[in-house]
Amino acid sequence: MYQLEEKIWFWLMVIPALVVVLFFINEFWKTRAQNKFITRSSLLKLSPNFSRFKPYLKSLMNLISLIFLILALVNPQVGSKMETYKRFGIDIVFAIDVSRSMLAEDIAPNRLEKSKQIVNQIINKLNSDRVGIVAYAGKAFPQLPITTDYSAAKMFLQNMNTDMISSQGTAIDEAIQLSTTYFDQDTNTSKLLIIISDGEDHNNSSLDIAKLAASKGIKIYTVGVGKEKGSPIPIKKNGVIQNYKRDNNDEVVITKLNKKVLTEIAEITNGNFINGENTTFVINEIDKILLETEKVEFETKQFSDFDDQFQLFIFIAFILLFFDIFMFDSKTSWINSLNLFNENNATKKD
Repeated sequence: MYQLEEKIWFWLMVIPALVVVLFFINEFWKTRAQNKFITRSSLLKLSPNFSRFKPYLKSLMNLISLIFLILALVNPQVGSKMETYKRFGIDIVFAIDVSRSMLAEDIAPNRLEKSKQIVNQIINKLNSDRVGIVAYAGKAFPQLPITTDYSAAKMFLQNMNTDMISSQGTAIDEAIQLSTTYFDQDTNTSKLLIIISDGEDHNNSSLDIAKLAASKGIKIYTVGVGKEKGSPIPIKKNGVIQNYKRDNNDEVVITKLNKKVLTEIAEITNGNFINGENTTFVINEIDKILLETEKVEFETKQFSDFDDQFQLFIFIAFILLFFDIFMFDSKTSWINSLNLFNENNATKKD
């Protein structure tokens, strides 16, 4: 396990990029200036020991040194001590619909982005609860197992998109079935499954799987994103709508919120359906649910001590700078024998 102590220093990485641009601009200007006064062959005669390779090597070493010094400021840290902590909390799994219908924009900015906003804000309000994430479309796919690492949860959440699962559709039953495997059945922690979807269920076994989840002590809450009147699914290129998804009859597909299915799934497990149109409303409802849910003590392991690694980056940077001091622009014998730039042949021709 590792972490970055001072991520803010990453903005300094613009400096190496700027250095590279300025280096090539300088090389271009220098070459043009030399060509106005002297030919390359004549320049080789006047300075036969000047290496064309060394300046590039020196610049590369300086550039790498700069990058390593910036990484030293960021200070990567490696976990060195794992400890077990006792916490009081709830196990919560988020099952997020990533099918193409979630690109519909009847909920701004679109259904999927609204879903991610909702989950992100719920995680922000958690303290000692464990969370897991499942993504699903035509198939369900595990994203993040049960953890108290909220930073990791947010990272996985941010990267979710409609292209991550090739099988399209909306298999809510598979999402529920996979989510049930996240919970430890040997512990008596409260188990919540929050499904965030437009409810377009392409399978008929969701209610049966929901009953199975209820028998395992899992309570399901569903958050419906989208509107019942429906919306077309945009096809975009570079952020611009090019067309709308069409069916086999070349008719524009209208995707609608299926409140009925989501409500039935939730009620089977004594949960509730929540309209996801207003983010604040959803967060308040989830807050109420979490307050009413019994929190149980459980054990969790996490790194308590992290060792700094900035020393290694500083050492490598100074080694490179040290070698740079003793590297002159004149050729070395073994590099000269390689004739990297075909300089010897150019001299012979003249």
